[in-house]
Amino acid sequence: MTVRWPAETIWEAVSPLLPTFSVEVLPQIDSTNSELMRRARAGQLDPVLLVAERQSAGRGRLGRHWASDDAGALSSLTFSLGLPLSPADWSGLSLAVGLAVVESLHPDLRLKWPNDVWLQERKLAGILIETVSVGEQRYAVVGVGINILLPRAQDLRTPAAALCEVLPEVDAAIALGLVAVPLVRAILRFEAEGFAPLRTAFHARDLLYGRELVCSDGATGMARGVDAAGALLLHTENGLKKISSAEVSVRPAPAASNNGS
Repeated sequence: MTVRWPAETIWEAVSPLLPTFSVEVLPQIDSTNSELMRRARAGQLDPVLLVAERQSAGRGRLGRHWASDDAGALSSLTFSLGLPLSPADWSGLSLAVGLAVVESLHPDLRLKWPNDVWLQERKLAGILIETVSVGEQRYAVVGVGINILLPRAQDLRTPAAALCEVLPEVDAAIALGLVAVPLVRAILRFEAEGFAPLRTAFHARDLLYGRELVCSDGATGMARGVDAAGALLLHTENGLKKISSAEVSVRPAPAASNNGS
């Protein structure tokens, strides 16, 4: 099945904002993030949206594999947006990206700090942001992977959700058309204004707020949203703890068993 990607429509909308912007669609690659990082290190720093119909070595946060099965673009949308970026503070960029994704797709989607999109306690999309400094410029690569259909793999760390559950007629091309331009606008707004103006909007989509969390660094407590820089606020027995490192994983604590009222 041939996917009809909205490349020209996206280019027409974004090029006034990023004059040297281009859109590329590749049938297969190891990883769109890896490819744009390779290009940046080789001095290719123009803004680009790179879409892969299939990834053979997609990556998620903390080095985890992002699966793309043999159905490729029939089952998932994988793309990376690369562009030179110079915000005053990089803190909260992954939250701004996640917010742009969920707001452009469906009101039922929620954000799990710092960079996952969830639907009904299951993971629907992941975000991976990487940067590279080349001379005086810093180039950002924002990778997004969205399940269009439920993955075939049964051994996932987190139960999976699919966009087709809330948008039955969606395919990867439609999803890209919904997400791409709002994502560019959100990143440019973040560059100019930082995360603070987005804090209220993030709160409205915050999956973790008010829930007991267990963190990979051993901390436990109740989630109390995020601060103006996008750090997770955790109310612990020793007081309020701010978690800003993306190297820390957080998960809702297991529900207590219900033995009656």
